[in-house]
Order: sequence, then C-alpha cells, then structure tokens
Amino acid sequence: MTFEEIYKQYSKKVFRVCLGFLNDYDRAKDVMQDTFIAVWQNLSKFREEANVGTWVFRIATNNCLKAIEKSKRTDHSNLVMDIPDIVHDNAEAKFELLHKCIAELEETERIIISLVLEDLSQADIASIVGTSDGNIRVKIFRIREKLAQKIKDYGGFN
Repeated sequence: MTFEEIYKQYSKKVFRVCLGFLNDYDRAKDVMQDTFIAVWQNLSKFREEANVGTWVFRIATNNCLKAIEKSKRTDHSNLVMDIPDIVHDNAEAKFELLHKCIAELEETERIIISLVLEDLSQADIASIVGTSDGNIRVKIFRIREKLAQKIKDYGGFN
C-alpha cells in the first residue's frame, strides 16, 4: 500500500479514535498528524507481518498515550467533557452522552472502546493493546457493562 492509500483509508478513523481518547479536537488533530508523520517515516520499515491498519492504530494509540502523559505533566484539568443539561430525546444528545461516558473511562478502556466503535476486530484490538484475544473479549464485555451503567446513572437514552 502507498502512503496515500493508507492515509485515505485510515485518517478519519484514526482521528475519531484520537478524539474519543483525548476529548479535544485540536489535540486529536495534532496526534492524528503525528501518527501519519510516523507512518510516512516508517513505511519502508513496515514488514507487512501484521495488518497495516493494526500497525497504524498501534502508532495512534501510542501517540495518544504520549499526549495524555504529556498533558498530565503540564495540565491537571479533567479529561471529562463538560456537557451541561443533556437533552435525552435526540441523536446528538445521545452521542454526546455516550462520549461523556467514554471520557470517564480509564485510558486503556477508552482506547479499546474507541477501536470497537471503529469496527476493528477483537484480534486487531488485542494486537494494538498488547493483550490476548480472550482477554480483550473480557475487557470489551466489562467496558460495555460499565458504559451501560454510566448511561443509566445519567438517566439513560430515554
């Protein structure tokens, strides 16, 4: 695959994962750009032993984790989005509630659920996160339960 093909196929997905993980549009754009700079710089070294998408998302995940670590050292603000008075009767409000609940998860849980939302296979997610397929299945199940409880605690999607 050429860089252009990789960028066309994965840039929007990588951005959405970064946004879901970082909850900041500008930071997500920056991390996405850093990800594709790394892809460009390392494309000749890619051995094609893994799926190119898995490789790209692994780079994005590492960049997200670095960005969060950097912000922890310099900024002590909360990662949770401030969404006042959510109205539960429209799709946008449901989307905002879901992302508010995702933002309240632990870092690893946020990246896993972000990858699930991008329709990556459990095997690819396990490879990106660095765990077994069985372990990732359990984690996804538990994350979904946590999200369901958080949504319920906020009054649900009524």
